Amino acid sequence: MADMESFREAVTAWAAGGPEEPAHELAGRLSVRTAVLLEGLSDAAAVSALAALHGRNLADEGVCVLPMGGAMNIGRFARLLGPPGLGLRLTGLCDEGERGYYARGMARAGTAQPAFFVCAADLEDELIRALGVTRVEELVRAEGDQRALRTFLHQPAQRDRTDQQRLRRFFGTKKGRKIHYGRVLVEALDPDDVPAPLVGLLSSL
Repeated sequence: MADMESFREAVTAWAAGGPEEPAHELAGRLSVRTAVLLEGLSDAAAVSALAALHGRNLADEGVCVLPMGGAMNIGRFARLLGPPGLGLRLTGLCDEGERGYYARGMARAGTAQPAFFVCAADLEDELIRALGVTRVEELVRAEGDQRALRTFLHQPAQRDRTDQQRLRRFFGTKKGRKIHYGRVLVEALDPDDVPAPLVGLLSSL
């Protein structure tokens, strides 16, 4: 049975040089209308968790949340999914440092007034600021990572960083940790504290 995961896999294979027919066929069968282009899996986990908290099933709405494997791939995915390719509406999240890549990539794909939402540093930074360092540390303890965090914080390289910067770095020190905490941090947010880029993105879908 075809589902949105099948479509994501078909698009990813197409972007890597594979055939385009499966993506075209699945886009029509699933009535895909919008692609949310994200840098990686942790961003996708956060967006999907936020949508679920709001009682929304994005796949059922024809929205594909698509991690691209890096911000520099935006041009390729925008060409495949935007006006030159499948003709989907494009949106997404990016870090401030990647704003230029997104703007150029979507413009070259012919997307008029692309609506992508910018995080000040990255999405983890936005979530840590929204929750506060103390609350994030509580969540780390609740997830069983207190010992790993304590060991990390005692590393000499962390001495000159702020508490917020240390937590951001910690989430990236083990494979899968950023993905896991992308969901955990979003699920811990109060409705009024959701970072503006996530609010804007979800509201636009």
